[in-house]
Amino acid sequence: MTTTSGQTGIAAPFALARFKDKGQVRLGLVAGDRIRPLGQEDLGAGGLNEFLGAPDWNRLENLAAADGPWLSLDTVVLAAPVEPRQVLQTGANYRTHVIDLVVAGLAKDDPRSPEEAREWAGKMMDERQAHGEPYFFIGLPACVVGDDQPLVLPAYSEKHDWELELAVVIGAEAFRVSKEQAMDHVAGYTIVNDITTRDLVFRRDMKEIGTDWYRGKNAPGFLPTGPFLVPAQFVDPGKLKVRLELNGDVMQDATTDDLLFDIPALVSAASRNMPLLPGDLLLTGSPAGNGAHWGRLLRDGDVMSGSIQGLGTQVVRCVAEKA
Repeated sequence: MTTTSGQTGIAAPFALARFKDKGQVRLGLVAGDRIRPLGQEDLGAGGLNEFLGAPDWNRLENLAAADGPWLSLDTVVLAAPVEPRQVLQTGANYRTHVIDLVVAGLAKDDPRSPEEAREWAGKMMDERQAHGEPYFFIGLPACVVGDDQPLVLPAYSEKHDWELELAVVIGAEAFRVSKEQAMDHVAGYTIVNDITTRDLVFRRDMKEIGTDWYRGKNAPGFLPTGPFLVPAQFVDPGKLKVRLELNGDVMQDATTDDLLFDIPALVSAASRNMPLLPGDLLLTGSPAGNGAHWGRLLRDGDVMSGSIQGLGTQVVRCVAEKA
């Protein structure tokens, strides 16, 4: 993303970002409307993920207040702020979103009214929240890009959709941690737009297989991420505004207090199978208002502006794949 307003949209005194410099991507420290390069000596670590494994935020706080080779954010092009080795995605984790899906999927011969179906779905979500578990699937780290890159809409479908999400950036390695321990393993937060090709999610050749998340979600550039990695100490993830605009029209507008499973529950559950590594991304789910809900999917020339309170704004421009 090339910033134009001189404002980051983050409330934190500093954050991390990665930016392009002479054909390379460098790590940077953002403070206000400025950014400065961060080398290994500045970090006290060999790279971003090593730093996130045992972050010394005081070290960066001192750098944020010091003189140095500062650049204006207006003059740089930002890339994805993270380099995850693993990406975990959470499905059906916003209560209102799932209830809307249930009501929208009512069969024509269903005797229930929409209001009755909504009440039934609400009780089902309450039961799931009390006694169920999060639903995870995996994404490809290669899909993680900055919003400096246009989103190329693959020509094999016309049903590409958006899903703006709060993403957890893992800090210290987490393996089979409890909910009480989980937040000790969160380094920070960023924004991810989890792009989905709707007509590839369910297999047509063998319906018994169910969902095909590999084909439905893992095309090049399908995880626009960033622009900033904001340290966890500056973010209260319990009630953040999540908002996506398509060509200036509001499509998603929710708060994270509608999550069925909160951040500690997600980190704990995701860590049971495999260790979560420093720098990994854990997406928390997307609220109601995606394109399938509106009956309006992504097209050539569309511009998505996705914001999460305190984490900034990403701007993603869509272009049709050339034959």
